[in-house]
Amino acid sequence: MGSNILIVGGKGIVGKTIHRILRSRNQEYNIYIGSRKKGITEYDIMIDVNKPETFEAIVNRNIDLIILAVNDQDDHILRFAIDNSIDYIDITKPTPDLVKALAIAKTTQNINSRIVFSSGWMGGLVSGLMNILSHNPENIQEVKLYVYYSIKDLAGESSAHFMAENVARPFISYQSNRQISVRHFLNSEDFKFSFGIGKRQAYNFDVPDLYILNQIEKIPTVNVKMTYDSKFITWLLGTFQKLRIFSILSLKARRVIFGSSGNGDQSVFEIVIKDDQREKKLSLQSKKGQAELTALAAVLHAEMLLHGDFKNKIYFAHQLHDPKKLYQSLAEYEGITIETKI
Repeated sequence: MGSNILIVGGKGIVGKTIHRILRSRNQEYNIYIGSRKKGITEYDIMIDVNKPETFEAIVNRNIDLIILAVNDQDDHILRFAIDNSIDYIDITKPTPDLVKALAIAKTTQNINSRIVFSSGWMGGLVSGLMNILSHNPENIQEVKLYVYYSIKDLAGESSAHFMAENVARPFISYQSNRQISVRHFLNSEDFKFSFGIGKRQAYNFDVPDLYILNQIEKIPTVNVKMTYDSKFITWLLGTFQKLRIFSILSLKARRVIFGSSGNGDQSVFEIVIKDDQREKKLSLQSKKGQAELTALAAVLHAEMLLHGDFKNKIYFAHQLHDPKKLYQSLAEYEGITIETKI
């Protein structure tokens, strides 16, 4: 593979972090930053995902791999990557947009590059790490993902905007392969988080792993629950949903509610599976927060494409990795702690 990499959305929080990590680990590659703002170096490219006429710069720079770190609702970058045989990694899509983008890619007759969808929780790590917990992944009957989110964490606006736009809409969870319509912040469940967090009430939460684990990995039952570091905020959001207050608030008001970002804090998620033996758990803590973890995941996926031998076709990010090597790469990274209970 070539050596020219473009990060679209490279001036956002996650995009900057991808650039930093990728540069520190792969100094031999040329890394370009795509942004709507004019840059000051030869590696800055003016690109607006909503204006395909700006994409000519991608061809002019002989880009080999595009990492998409900004919302591209109309999938202009995806279509361009496919049409121009450029490798592509997307870490940005909420579930509805992922399903739409996957349909676009699947209807393309000839794909002459590697198209990687990496929009699961924290850059698509859950599906890869899940297989660490079972000697026979095909026997996994249930996966539950529990997310601990700190309002003090340094976070980009994409996830906040998604929550603001979709909090009042139902989404799909899976129970014995039946699609169950649920809403965010309802159906609370007590869960004891690791790393000193303790017992919290966790509520329904929509992430692409629901779709990926059931529809792609064929896990019959998949649920996701999340809690905030503030018990009061978690309770308040549940109350708002129960009283249907989100349904009457304007989009602007909902963005204010979900748009806060701090200066940095830990990010934690825990995967609980049930297979033909018993319940097992993997717990991951990133002391540097969700932006760092998502960016690291994107870099690990990119490195697999850069150094691996993969055919030209559609992939989900976890399909690029050997689960044990993925686990090791994460465990060796500064600030990440992984615990398993098997």
